[in-house]
Amino acid sequence: MFKYIIKRLLLSILILLGVSIIIYFLIRLMPADFLEKTFSSQLAQGTMKPEDLEKMKQLYGLDDNSFLGIVRGYWDWLTKAVRGNLGESFVYKKPVAEVIADKMWISFAISGIALIFEFVIAIPLGVSSAVKQYSFQDYLVTILAMIGISFPSFFFADVLIKIFAVELGWLPATGQTDATLSNLSHFEYLISNMRFLILPMITLVVLSIGGMMRYTRTNTLEVLNADYIRTARAKGLSERKVIYKHAFRNTMIPLVTTFAGILPSLFGGAMIVEQVFGIEGIGNIAYKALNQGDIPFIMGYNMFLAILTILGTLFSDIMYAIVDPRIKLGK
Repeated sequence: MFKYIIKRLLLSILILLGVSIIIYFLIRLMPADFLEKTFSSQLAQGTMKPEDLEKMKQLYGLDDNSFLGIVRGYWDWLTKAVRGNLGESFVYKKPVAEVIADKMWISFAISGIALIFEFVIAIPLGVSSAVKQYSFQDYLVTILAMIGISFPSFFFADVLIKIFAVELGWLPATGQTDATLSNLSHFEYLISNMRFLILPMITLVVLSIGGMMRYTRTNTLEVLNADYIRTARAKGLSERKVIYKHAFRNTMIPLVTTFAGILPSLFGGAMIVEQVFGIEGIGNIAYKALNQGDIPFIMGYNMFLAILTILGTLFSDIMYAIVDPRIKLGK
């Protein structure tokens, strides 16, 4: 397994290089231009001349959008990135790595707690729905799953805000902290501000459990129709033992595939949900940077997601070997 991990990590370097090339070229070809957006009012008022804007673009290395100019820009970014310097964000006026490190933890807290609830709710419901196939519970779970899958995140988030924040007034609509609170202990401060995270977490959980529930149900049905399950029942084992000892472990094998996307989803932020609820997580600030053409931050953020995806895929492959000892990773 050690050799397998080393091979995958070496291959990952080539993958990251290819990903960085594609992302950089796409970003440089975007219509969004940070300098033009920043100084648009000055240009319109005549307080800044087009020549001054061109000088600014030269300073930022954005003056040449030809193929060779983009290649030079990419090479400059790459030589700095391999030394751990992702550049300074145009929008946030800080090193990109520092902005990512500051903002990813609030996204991790929301997504991490939502993921726990998603597993706790979706997997048992999926297994139970498969065991009681075509029952009222199965149909009800299927309907709820389809509703959860079909709802756009911004629409469902607005519905929750309308009900629980506007109509009932139980929870805050937006933000992530209450500036009016003072003289609180760290624990009291944490508890009081958790109210701001309830609606975003409910949104993520409800919209995520549908897919996980259906996936679990489908896998469980396939396992329950296997020959070894019929053999276990023929031996007189209780249905509970057949399901939770023999079937459930094999049901988890396909579910391990989903682990590849867990790391990016945990640290990458929920862009739309964070924007709707006004949470300054990594997804929300990445969206703002994208709109303003912040090339260093967009590059750093996407490479951050690429690294997390590769690590998540590697973790998923290792988990395959743990869940199913028949799988060998050494070759």
